[in-house]
Amino acid sequence: MKTICFYFQLHQAMRLKRYRFFEIGTDHYYYDDYANEAQIRRLSDNCYLPANAMLLEMIKNSNGKFKVSFSLSGTILEQLEQHAPEVIDSFKALADTGSVEFLAETYAHSLASVYDETEFRLQVKKHSNKIETLFGVKPAVFRNTGLIYSDEIGQTINQMGYNGVITEGAKQVLGWKSPNYLYAHPYCPKLKIMPRNTKLSDDINFRFSDWSWDQFPLTADKYINWIAKTPDDEQLFTIAMGYDALGEINRRESGIFEFFKALPYQAMLNKIAFATPSQVVTERKTTDVMLSHEPISWVDDEKDLSAWTGNDLQNEALQKLYAESERVRLSKDRALLYDWLNLQNSDHFFYMCTKHFTSGKSAHHSPYDSPYEAFMNYMNVLSDFLQRVEEQFPSNIDNDELNPLLETINNQEKKIVMLEKQIKKLKKLTPPAS
Repeated sequence: MKTICFYFQLHQAMRLKRYRFFEIGTDHYYYDDYANEAQIRRLSDNCYLPANAMLLEMIKNSNGKFKVSFSLSGTILEQLEQHAPEVIDSFKALADTGSVEFLAETYAHSLASVYDETEFRLQVKKHSNKIETLFGVKPAVFRNTGLIYSDEIGQTINQMGYNGVITEGAKQVLGWKSPNYLYAHPYCPKLKIMPRNTKLSDDINFRFSDWSWDQFPLTADKYINWIAKTPDDEQLFTIAMGYDALGEINRRESGIFEFFKALPYQAMLNKIAFATPSQVVTERKTTDVMLSHEPISWVDDEKDLSAWTGNDLQNEALQKLYAESERVRLSKDRALLYDWLNLQNSDHFFYMCTKHFTSGKSAHHSPYDSPYEAFMNYMNVLSDFLQRVEEQFPSNIDNDELNPLLETINNQEKKIVMLEKQIKKLKKLTPPAS
């Protein structure tokens, strides 16, 4: 039976304020609170709340047969908790239906999978714990920042206990193969790979409101018929996009909500089902292996890492940031660790992308006038951050000295946990005072 697997990504970076060179060493707060709150409120009103209400209605009207999955970065969850807690509540209502799945990812929507495996593992664990705390479920399927994936990253994902991963159906990886199948990792066969159907995803995300598109207007019956007419052995259609496709990129007046509401009925007429990623990887068998020696992503026509790592500006910023990983992880300074996560956000490096800078316009959604301005602002912030790291762990202490220090700190933490358990036991054994 042909099956559609819908996946939506929610992420918004913590935007940095304009941070001048002379502020380095004197101002340790880096964020544009007004812009961040305004951004979250706008997206909540235009997209998150109405779209969640619509999906809840679709699930109820279909008796739970319509299913959907989400990936929410830790960064946006924190912002929603602060500025729009009603959105969190609406996601909890969706979780309660049993027809919604939450995927695992890096907490900071970072590039740690490419630059620092230890940091990558820590962020995935932190994110998984956050999802379980908020929604009562532990993620079983993984999706990386920008759907970044390679054989090496897949092996790490498998080692972390995930049995499925969503990535891009990139031509340089699939070649003549169709994205409409379930694939296996070449040397971790238990890890099942779900490639995104790029065309069907972008037809909704980018072309739905495009009057010049030769298929405009896109209707639910037309869309479902495209899927129904594919070869009989093509059974899986992974359709993934940013959640802002509903109400932000495609405004409400475009008819995007009416389009989605009509999908379950049209799918039923064509005997097409909906499934969550966990259902797919649990119930379906793989048809072939998928090889990806070099990292792929869902960004731009190249489907590679060049949107984040394609120029010297980006590489300098990334190398300086991740060079401090070990020292930062030694710290117990909550403010420093909070900034560490936010400075890893992939958006900062995307704003520095020069291939998007044409006709005086910077990257889509960039708060900067140019990638050079994005670089200078970020490096000013990073310089102050690195000074704070230096104050705690001077660079003249080499790693041979740091490692024993880290071991000492970890042993102290283990001892504290052990003592806390003993205290709890003693409290239970001690009778209350009369």
